[in-house]
Amino acid sequence: MRYRGTWESGGSFLKFSPERDVRMIVDGLGRGFFDAYTGKRYRIKKPEVYLFGTSFGGPAVILSSRDPRVRKVVAVSPVVDWRARSSEPIGRMKDFTKRAFGEAFRFSGKDWMKLASGTFYNPAAMPERVDGKKILIIHAKDDRVAPFTPARKFAATSGATLLTLRHGGHLSSSAIAKPALWKKVRGFLAD
Repeated sequence: MRYRGTWESGGSFLKFSPERDVRMIVDGLGRGFFDAYTGKRYRIKKPEVYLFGTSFGGPAVILSSRDPRVRKVVAVSPVVDWRARSSEPIGRMKDFTKRAFGEAFRFSGKDWMKLASGTFYNPAAMPERVDGKKILIIHAKDDRVAPFTPARKFAATSGATLLTLRHGGHLSSSAIAKPALWKKVRGFLAD
């Protein structure tokens, strides 16, 4: 998916929490949508949604666990606390994103810096408001981009399942394609 204000979407990135964009897509499943190529209409009457998010997308899926239509959530190396020390500080990432992606990410500096408040798009600020039973967090201890300690604390506080890897750094979504890890993810989803 494309968050509001990124790539082909309209709007301004981070004006609203990206979790709202996920919710809009889930809403659309039930209301119906058209295939742009064929013009055919699709509607899923009672969608059961499984969400996967990595890094920046981790908070979106974690916060979306509150939606009763979301059955399970898998977050790989999620940023669970924007206030945690990272090898990619928020201010530096704002500047990098503007330089590297130009208009592919359209945001104001004020909206970007809402991340630093700790109250916007930040699961660590609201562990009691998520449904930990639905959440699997996969995180490596040596992740310097989204540090492991906040993820461990969040999992303990929220009741989320934490699958810890000793090594791997900042994992991408391809990590779950490894047979041993996929077996654990599949078991969580089936439970």
